[in-house]
Amino acid sequence: MERLLSHTVGFILNVTNSKVKNEFSRNLKPYDITPEQWGLINILFKKDGISQKELSQKSFKDQPTTTRILDNLEAKGLIKRKITLEDRRTFMIFLTDGGRNLREKLLPIAEKTLQKTLTGFKEEEIEQLKKWLNKIYNNL
Repeated sequence: MERLLSHTVGFILNVTNSKVKNEFSRNLKPYDITPEQWGLINILFKKDGISQKELSQKSFKDQPTTTRILDNLEAKGLIKRKITLEDRRTFMIFLTDGGRNLREKLLPIAEKTLQKTLTGFKEEEIEQLKKWLNKIYNNL
């Protein structure tokens, strides 16, 4: 018996991811920030002054995509790039005060979106879901 596409794990993961991302995008729109930009801001807040390569790895984005996002954040005055003395081709990325302030302002919005996403789940169910999703990720 042929399974309906809408019943496959891949399809459900994809549409769920799209719905969560769209919800978060709507919540960030008044601040002119995308979920991708938020992700890099949040990584830099936790570990400021890292290379673009490390930022790409931590965000699971390729280098050209990371460059494009950083260009937008730099144009908004939220990050700054500094050339390293050891290798003039390597930039270290830092949040500006504006970037830090925006992160603090957006954190409750991110938390509210996550809370809405997980409404009705018990803590142990959330932990199990994360284990299953990580297992799927590690299978590939």
